[in-house]
Amino acid sequence: MILQIPLNPRQEKYLRKSGLLLSNENILEYSKAGEGNMNVVVRLKTETRSIILKQSRPFVNKYPTIPAPLGRIFIEDDFYRIINRNEFLSSYSPKIIARDKINHLVAMDDLGKGSDFMGVYRGGFSFSEEESGALAGYLSSLHQLKVTNFPDNIEMKKLNHEHIFIYPYMEFNGFDLDSVQPGLQAMSMKFKTDLKLKNTIKNLGKRYLENGKHLLHGDFYPGSWIRVDSGLKVIDPEFAFMGDAEFDLGVLIAHLKMAKSNQNTINAIKNSYSLYSELDEKLLHKYIGTEILRRLIGLAQLPLTLTLEEKSGLAEEAKKLILKP
Repeated sequence: MILQIPLNPRQEKYLRKSGLLLSNENILEYSKAGEGNMNVVVRLKTETRSIILKQSRPFVNKYPTIPAPLGRIFIEDDFYRIINRNEFLSSYSPKIIARDKINHLVAMDDLGKGSDFMGVYRGGFSFSEEESGALAGYLSSLHQLKVTNFPDNIEMKKLNHEHIFIYPYMEFNGFDLDSVQPGLQAMSMKFKTDLKLKNTIKNLGKRYLENGKHLLHGDFYPGSWIRVDSGLKVIDPEFAFMGDAEFDLGVLIAHLKMAKSNQNTINAIKNSYSLYSELDEKLLHKYIGTEILRRLIGLAQLPLTLTLEEKSGLAEEAKKLILKP
């Protein structure tokens, strides 16, 4: 059964037979819920409740030509089930209702209609002090969980590894950066041809593929945070794995930098992250720099409003963070 909009009789039959939709319930809304970069995400609303249906397919939903592991939806399920045992973390994410192994589908609570934080790159959008503290507090609590036997999620890690540590630095990867912004292709060559930089990033990538001791969200950026009536929520942990705490925090800080966030906001994040004194700051800087570079010259582009000159300056800063952390 494949989720698609609008609802068809076969889908409704599946929903009722599986118990996701009761016999006496009428469907008031069946619509797309969010952008769903990796998976198909649908909101199902009746007179009494609203749930989210999420289904993985053997490719990235936003980029159908990129293969992706079908089992990623169950990594998300496992992640939510673990963090929902923690009173603090459970307030940030949905509760799981059902898991369908055959159709690679998970049903979960609807956190409510809201918007993600992608507007932070375009200006006129800012974090409240409470939201900044919430992001740091979430990571602090997540990284302190005592977790054993979490799936290695190696197939998703390999997919992410390719797009973080390898693909952006291929001189001829088939992606014309000038289609994103004129002059970006030429600017990128300075970094694509820097052997010392590429080797350092390659070694960092090897570390990324190893198992670590902290449970990570794995994709902790503005597209994974949403604002709803009840506050900030964190979603889409299909890249979750056991790794370096520095990775999650590094991704967060990298995106704040790309969004030209106030340095005070970044400092507040660091100060609110309770494990900061235990981190390897050089490793953190390498992850920050690598995330910035891959977003500037890789396939996973962001809606940045930066000029070419600003991107060049930010790329140089990223290079220094990687080579002279």
